[in-house]
Amino acid sequence: MNKTFRKNNFLNILITLLIAVILYSACNEFYGIAWGTGTWRGEFSRTWAILYYAFIAFCISFFAVTTLFTWSNKLFTPITDRIIAIRQKLGAFRWLLWLLILIAPVWFFQYTAWGFVFQKLNIRILIWIITVGLLTIVSSRRTQLADWNEFLASLVLTASAFSIAASLKYVNGYPFSLGWSEGNRLWDYSILFGKDLYIYPADKTIPVLLDFGRQLIGGLPFIFPGITITIARLWVGLTLIIPYLLLGVAIFRITARDKVLWLLLTLWVFLFLKQGPIHPPLVLGAALVALAWNAPLWYAIPLVMGTGYFLEASRFTWVFAPGIWILMLEFSSASFSNRKPVSATWKRSIILAVLGIFGGFAMPTLIRSTVPMMIMPPAETEIVQAPVVIATAPPAPQPTAPVTAPPTVAPSTEKSTYFDFVVEQIKDQPLLWYRLLPNSTYGYGILFALLLAVGPLIIILIYLAINKIWPLETLQKLAIILPLLAFLAVGLVASTKIGGGGDLHNMDMFLIGLLFTGVVAWRNGGGDWLQNGSGIPSFMKVVIIFLLVISSINPLLEMRSYSLGEDASWLKTLTDAKSETSMEMLPTQAEVNSTLKLIQDESDKAKLKGDVLFIDQRQLLTFGDIKGIPLVPDYEKKLLMNQALSGNADYFDTFYADLASQRFSLIITEPLRTPVQDSSYQFGEENNAWVKWVAGPVLCYYEPLETIKDIKVQLLIPIKNAVDCSAVLP
Repeated sequence: MNKTFRKNNFLNILITLLIAVILYSACNEFYGIAWGTGTWRGEFSRTWAILYYAFIAFCISFFAVTTLFTWSNKLFTPITDRIIAIRQKLGAFRWLLWLLILIAPVWFFQYTAWGFVFQKLNIRILIWIITVGLLTIVSSRRTQLADWNEFLASLVLTASAFSIAASLKYVNGYPFSLGWSEGNRLWDYSILFGKDLYIYPADKTIPVLLDFGRQLIGGLPFIFPGITITIARLWVGLTLIIPYLLLGVAIFRITARDKVLWLLLTLWVFLFLKQGPIHPPLVLGAALVALAWNAPLWYAIPLVMGTGYFLEASRFTWVFAPGIWILMLEFSSASFSNRKPVSATWKRSIILAVLGIFGGFAMPTLIRSTVPMMIMPPAETEIVQAPVVIATAPPAPQPTAPVTAPPTVAPSTEKSTYFDFVVEQIKDQPLLWYRLLPNSTYGYGILFALLLAVGPLIIILIYLAINKIWPLETLQKLAIILPLLAFLAVGLVASTKIGGGGDLHNMDMFLIGLLFTGVVAWRNGGGDWLQNGSGIPSFMKVVIIFLLVISSINPLLEMRSYSLGEDASWLKTLTDAKSETSMEMLPTQAEVNSTLKLIQDESDKAKLKGDVLFIDQRQLLTFGDIKGIPLVPDYEKKLLMNQALSGNADYFDTFYADLASQRFSLIITEPLRTPVQDSSYQFGEENNAWVKWVAGPVLCYYEPLETIKDIKVQLLIPIKNAVDCSAVLP
């Protein structure tokens, strides 16, 4: 009897408890919005008191209906029959209704002021639940009010809509940086194809702190003349969407006959990998490997070799990924049930794996040694690690983009081996192991956040394997587990390096490897099992739902508008924000125009006396917001931060000499401050490196001319009287 109870009522109990918790928490969140709006009842205004009590009534009614329906849906048979009849009468019109329901929450959260008011988690989850429920009812067929497959489809589609919207939330024409390095990153992207945008000698190379793959992908819009910052940001947003979709299309192409299923599986790939997020070059490389899977050798070999070469040019840590991935896919997906010769599978798998590794590990060296002109990237663009959002920068909207980038090039000397180079890079900057656990930089910590992201999928895979739904030989299990462990180890070490540990993007190869494992399971029994809702135990249904939900919580919370500066005063009241500045709204157009005029005027005067250095805000030169100022490529913000993290005294000796000689008549930067922090602050160690090597010395030789706090820009000029900064310099 107990077993029957658990089997029949586990989901019912869980649904009831979850709905109760979400509704109770949503009421508390609504109370926080309504309280403080007036004095009609306590601190309620009349309008918000009515809205609050109406919301309470709605939540009580919603709980009563869902609880009764969950435990005794036969009571609602007349109502459900009526809904089904109405749905059938709607005909094709129901799909227009379905589309409006899908779009409504995205529009509400991201493109209205009310979306900023209702930012709290549980209110948004409640709206998501209602949306999924309505979509499921509208899209279900036959005589069922709601089917399992339609429910999963609605969950995937709404989650994908949220994630796509969140990826595009920074698309606007605001000329200043939207984050610590967002503006300068747009400058990085422009150099490959848009060098002529700058006043700079044509025969000289402009170095950037960016790997070749990301520079290539991010820089494609600059092929076209006259590109605006809005289009550039749109493209950056699309690079956070399109590569994932291409990978989904490639890896699930076997389902192409069922276009709806193909779309849903593609969107799941997008949702799962966006938890990193993962740099576009690696995702595109994974898509090429997916195309090589089960393809004829004449087609597969150049794909995996070319992928290896491309990824090596993008980041040295990716050099082995294509070869290992194709081995996982080819060998673990093979069927030996009919005594099919193992040797043929081994032979194909090993050939592709070896050639994939050769393409990344050996082919670049051969090409560089035989054709020197094909060296890519140039020596001056070699990098060690891109910077992070640091505590010295005022709060600002942070783009959804990875914040660290390991070196992209192999050892430069013949005596140095690849592994010597790896060890050298690991030793170059400190490893902060505490960031694997919950910390101020990344609340969950790498380990727990990773467990949330991949735990449900791992549980599903183990269940499929144990129950022989996905049959695997011992060697196939090893071909999956060993590479995943290797990717996991690399990702964990990279995540602890100073400048990292702020998200899961360094777990990139592991996440893609686990995705490929899930795809193999899908093709070998898991797909049929997932689509047969009646055959899935209640516990596993919960795990499947959790897999989709957990990947979508951050996008659900991230959706919002930043272009509500005119409404800041009343939004501050409703959200209980400490100040209008803390709301991170974009400044008004008048503030923007006056700041641009100030920078232009001061730059025009300063260029007659010396160089004008844009440490920050270089995109102002890129898109012509500041005109007629020659580019000084030295001492870009991310490069300074990178060298500070490495403690590169030789590099900074030159920088300090330029400061002391007052080479720069004007410096444009973020507002510089010099507080020293510990690990209890977000990116505390990075902040201290910045203060020690950059902020402190600069403020010793230069003083603020103007500081525009709302736009986070500071203009520095040389201190007139000679100063001794020896005590400040590291």
